[in-house]
Amino acid sequence: MSAAPDNSVHDAATLTVGATPMSAYDYGLPEAAIAQEPAEPRSAARLLIGPALSEVPPPPDVTVADLPGLLGPGDLLVVNDTRVLAARLDLVKGTGGRAEVLLVEPLGPADAHGTTEWSALVRPGRRLPPGTLLFETGAIGGHPVMEVGESVDSDPTRPGTRRVRLLDSSVVARSGSMPLPPYIHRALADPGRYQTVYAGERDLVDRSAAAPTAGLHLTPDVLAGCEAAGARLARVDLAIGLDTFRPVTADTAEAHIIHSERYSVPAATVAACAGARRVVAVGTTTVRALESAARTGVLAGRTDLYIHGDFEFRVVDVLVTNFHLPRSSLLLLVEAFCGPVWRDLYATALATGYRFLSFGDAMVVARAGAKGTPVWDVPVGGPR
Repeated sequence: MSAAPDNSVHDAATLTVGATPMSAYDYGLPEAAIAQEPAEPRSAARLLIGPALSEVPPPPDVTVADLPGLLGPGDLLVVNDTRVLAARLDLVKGTGGRAEVLLVEPLGPADAHGTTEWSALVRPGRRLPPGTLLFETGAIGGHPVMEVGESVDSDPTRPGTRRVRLLDSSVVARSGSMPLPPYIHRALADPGRYQTVYAGERDLVDRSAAAPTAGLHLTPDVLAGCEAAGARLARVDLAIGLDTFRPVTADTAEAHIIHSERYSVPAATVAACAGARRVVAVGTTTVRALESAARTGVLAGRTDLYIHGDFEFRVVDVLVTNFHLPRSSLLLLVEAFCGPVWRDLYATALATGYRFLSFGDAMVVARAGAKGTPVWDVPVGGPR
């Protein structure tokens, strides 16, 4: 007889001095707890409320539709309005052999002919040597849409990462599909459900390889309700990469090397944060963008900010976030933000049937530590 799965969320009582073993962030995540499709409607996703946000125990049937009731005048709701790229392409070689390409990130601007270079995951990599031309299915003999190049790097943890030339960018609109996370095993009937309702228009090179999943729950009605409660809405842009799904492979949290991502925080958002009673971030990517800008004063660029441990938050007061993978950098960020209470919340969520990961339910938690001072310059005119 096999042992019963361990679905508990363990405490960190065995941590070694000076280092945080990643085993402290293991918890039993049953396959059945991983949501395979989004809630319908979006705002029907359940919302677990952290203890510091409610003076009385909240009712057990709270959903994201109830988020406006947690907000009030002076609150600022900040979202990541990145747009997800339909980055998965099923193409063919000139011989008719199949090739799957997942565009990860542009490696530079388009040239004079509109060609862009990307890092990409290609399969089957060994059968696609540099120089291989790829075509749309049914269009062999026509114009190639992509050329496979050399490996981008030699990192053994990133097999198949190659440089590719996108010769015809219109193929993405015709043949691209949403790059769902590897733990989603069902096709998505409506690709729009892996896109937030407030996603901004973006050129291909400015889009994300993954969705800001906490924002998938929000609807126009929920956003209107938040504004009716007195909260304001602000935006950031952080282009999410596939590394967000990679578990931390280092033995300790301190040894992990975080991936970098492109971000932009508008000056209007900086001003709104400066004048807010509370800054409520929707998703960990929104936190990363805001705290990157607040820590450096640079409002746009690339960030490799690694949020873990005793990180000093300078902007965000409240976080709305999904339930994350064990041993993930996102889970480290959540603990840095709200402290060890996440363990109790995850245990409650598992025990009461909450759905986990990208299409799962959400929780809302308050910052546990003191708030630092941003180094960014508030635009002339001050907070608005």
